[in-house]
Amino acid sequence: MWYIWLIASGIFFTIEIATVGFLVFWLGIAALIAMVVSFFTSSLLIQTVVFVVSSSILLVFTKPIVDKYISKPGKPTNSSSLINKHGIVTADIDTIQGKGLVKVNNQIWSAKCSKGTTIPEGTEVEVIKIEGVKLVVSSIN
Repeated sequence: MWYIWLIASGIFFTIEIATVGFLVFWLGIAALIAMVVSFFTSSLLIQTVVFVVSSSILLVFTKPIVDKYISKPGKPTNSSSLINKHGIVTADIDTIQGKGLVKVNNQIWSAKCSKGTTIPEGTEVEVIKIEGVKLVVSSIN
């Protein structure tokens, strides 16, 4: 029966490689523990209980510890790093028509006004937030 647990472990580890949650890994470890138990007993019930108990213990006690050391806060992406930056309107912003361009950090972005008004070309603006692929800006004047 040990080979079944080895195959299950391999499947769990393969699934873990394909995902980013670091959750299925513990099931793979539990399957390896059940495989070791299968060398001592041929009872499928005992092996299954060992698998369930060991996977539960691993999930409850070790996952939070691993998450604390492995999960690092991400760096802001290019777009999220633009929030609170200043830019210049390069094409009139008309939120009603959905038109307008802003140059921020030497990049041109589509934009809309946070107040729903029109902002003329050449106006200095501040990026308030990002909605989809558009910067939501407010006039600095």
